[in-house]
Order: sequence, then structure tokens, then C-alpha cells
Amino acid sequence: MRRTRHSLWCALVVALLATVTARAQAPPPIPAPPPSPVSSPNAPFDQAKALADLRKSIAGKEDQPAVDVFMNITEYKGVTAERLLRIMEFGFTRSLGVNCTHCHVAGQWDSDDKGAKETARAMSRMVIAVNNDYLKKIPTLNSANPSVNCTTCHRGQKRPALEMPTTPAASAP
Repeated sequence: MRRTRHSLWCALVVALLATVTARAQAPPPIPAPPPSPVSSPNAPFDQAKALADLRKSIAGKEDQPAVDVFMNITEYKGVTAERLLRIMEFGFTRSLGVNCTHCHVAGQWDSDDKGAKETARAMSRMVIAVNNDYLKKIPTLNSANPSVNCTTCHRGQKRPALEMPTTPAASAP
């Protein structure tokens, strides 16, 4: 029994040494080929290119209603196709500090696969309600057309600015 255990131990050591030696003598791994010029699924999203491609796709239809040019439009039905792209680019992406893929599946713009898209729709309805139903009814605002927009709360961040910045305590008079 002692001899068998000793033989197994020796066989294990020999196998381990053979593995280490084989790895040390193995040729270096072949480097990965350079990335293809065609964008891959893991490539970063290029918003400028996506917007340029969308503008090319609507060429000649910029002034048509967005609902006639794009699919699955549930908000902003009364705006033109070009205006809708500007609302997406400036009203959403800049106001929230995100790109198109925050709400959309790249290249599948009509898809509802991302929950952020429905959140943006609901927030749009809220902004319209605040502007039309509430702000205009406050006579003391001293503004002919008071309004809020995405930037009012988001300030370039995905989550609205819910906390006030801390300020030093005011000194007593």
C-alpha cells in the first residue's frame, strides 16, 4: 500500500512537471487580428454617424410629419421628422447626458425593447402637462410663456437632480 501511494505521488509530480515544461516551451499565442473597419456589436456607438445616417434616410421628407416618416411614434406626433431628430438629439441626449442607445436599440429605432424609452415617453407627457396645465395657470410667475424641459430637472444627468447642493450655514445677523 505504501509503495502504491508513493508510485501515485511520483506519477502526479512527473505529470505536473511535464505540464509546466510543455507550457514553458509552447509557442506564444497568435495575436488577435486588428478590428475590422465594419463596426462590430462591441464597437462603441457613434451617435454623430447614426444621426447623419438617419438624416440621409429622411432626405426629402424632413418637413413631413414624424408619424409619416418614422415607425412607432407615440409622442411628438405633431412635429416634423427633422424636428423629432432635433428633439431626440438636444432635448434628450444632451439634457440627460446620454446617447441614442440609452432608450433605443441601435439601428432598430422603433423597437420598444428598452424600458428607458417608455420612461422618456411618460416624462414627455409629464412635461407637457406641467407646461400646459399647471405653469400657465400660475398668474404670479411674471412670464408670458413659463415652461420646464428635461434640463430643468436632469441637468445633464440620467437621474434628475433630486437633492439640493449643500451650502454653508448662513451667519446670523
